[in-house]
Amino acid sequence: MYHGSKEMLNDLYSAFARVESSSDMEFVLEDLCTYKEVEQMAQRLKSAELLIDGKTYAEVIAATGISSATLSRVSKCVQKGNGGYKKLLNK
Repeated sequence: MYHGSKEMLNDLYSAFARVESSSDMEFVLEDLCTYKEVEQMAQRLKSAELLIDGKTYAEVIAATGISSATLSRVSKCVQKGNGGYKKLLNK
C-alpha cells in the first residue's frame, strides 16, 4: 500500500464533511464516481434502512435488487459495524 494512502483517505473524509447540501453532494459524487458506483451506494444505503426497519433478506432483495452477497455484507455492517449506516440514516 502506498505510504500516503491513510493521508489521502483522511483528506477524502474531510472533503466529504465539508459538503454543505445534498445538491452539492450530488455534484461531488457525479464527478468523483461513476453512475453505477453511486447507484450501488444508494442501493446499499436503502438496503441498510430496510434491514434496520426489520425487513427480511427476501424483502430487501425484492425492493432493491441487491445481490445476496452484498446484502450479507451490508447486514454485517449494520449489526456489527461502526454505525455508519445508522448515522447516515439518523436511526
